[in-house]
Amino acid sequence: MTAGPERVTPGGRSELGVINWTIARLAARQIRAPQMHLFTVLGQHRWLLRAFLPYSGLLLGGGTLSKRDKEVVILRVGRLRDSEYELQQHRRLGRSRGVDTELQEKIFTGPGADGLGERDRVLLAAVDELVIDRTLSDATFDALSSQLERRQVIEFCALAAHYDAIAAILSALRVPMDFPD
Repeated sequence: MTAGPERVTPGGRSELGVINWTIARLAARQIRAPQMHLFTVLGQHRWLLRAFLPYSGLLLGGGTLSKRDKEVVILRVGRLRDSEYELQQHRRLGRSRGVDTELQEKIFTGPGADGLGERDRVLLAAVDELVIDRTLSDATFDALSSQLERRQVIEFCALAAHYDAIAAILSALRVPMDFPD
């Protein structure tokens, strides 16, 4: 949730340096937004952005979880953390990765939503526990392990925790939205 004015104003070339400014511009172009405010804020700590990008890139674009599963997880984290920035980004991205508007509404309702498949129900329940309780019960871990391979379970935990951390950064720094809608 972003309440009030930005605490760290998005930076330009002088605040970001040429490399981070270029990264932020390319990222904005890729998502078809005027700016990628997360990057123009984080980029003011030059080495932090450069360390953040490979890890984030691996979790979002690489790894062993399907792109669809990743969007299910990220959208649920965004909903739990009331992160409009994450939700704005990943509603769009999710639609291109097999998470249509109908499924998004079920994700926002939670693991008890009617019409969810077992895999999605397990993913959502595990996100809820990990984000709210900061751990997984044995029963939830077992259910998750029945749907995912060991490496995927590890990646799931890293992905959910990473997007939870991003939601906290966005909220604490009051990063502005990238799209005007």
